[in-house]
Amino acid sequence: MIVLHHVPQSRSMRVLWLLNELEVPFAVRVHPFDKTLRSPEYLSLSPAGRVPALEIDGERMFESLAIMEYLCERFPEAGLGRLPRDMDRMGFLTWLHFAETVSQHVAALTQQHVLLREAWMRSETVMRLEAKRLEKCYAAIEARLSTPIENRDYLLTSGFSAADIATGQAVWLGRHFVPTEPFAEVTRWLARLMDRDGFQKSLPADGEPVIYEQDYPMPEA
Repeated sequence: MIVLHHVPQSRSMRVLWLLNELEVPFAVRVHPFDKTLRSPEYLSLSPAGRVPALEIDGERMFESLAIMEYLCERFPEAGLGRLPRDMDRMGFLTWLHFAETVSQHVAALTQQHVLLREAWMRSETVMRLEAKRLEKCYAAIEARLSTPIENRDYLLTSGFSAADIATGQAVWLGRHFVPTEPFAEVTRWLARLMDRDGFQKSLPADGEPVIYEQDYPMPEA
């Protein structure tokens, strides 16, 4: 049995989305986004006290993108990874791991807007820098999607993959801080991803705790 340890609206969402797309049996254990992730029991699964953690085949994994690579290789029949010697292998690895570049800027903005609850703790300079960096990530995706190749609906020439899941989930979270509307291709790509059943099933269920309760635009100067 596969067991995913998950916090809604965190990086573990990308693994949950992938599991839904793989259509394999799995269970989810939802954790609050708090200090319970530092418990000895949880640290035995993820030594840094972060999600996701995955239990599979009697083993334990952490780090979302490593988990995604492993699952794609474990279930190659789903066609969501690109194996060695595949023509899109290079692009797959590049865009799969680009998700973490996006996520780092989202995490910095989350800290500033959400986790630092008192206004005096926050830095508008950091907010503006990280928002601009996130915009540059959107611009990189926009350039990729604008490549003049027929039917470029996804990041890879060969079609939908776990790279779209990972990077799409990061951009979906990024929209809480920086809208995608100035980037037409990114906005259309994200809409395609959000229409997928796998994405819809990865959204927080009613009553589950969430990290983002609203959008958090830059405060007015």
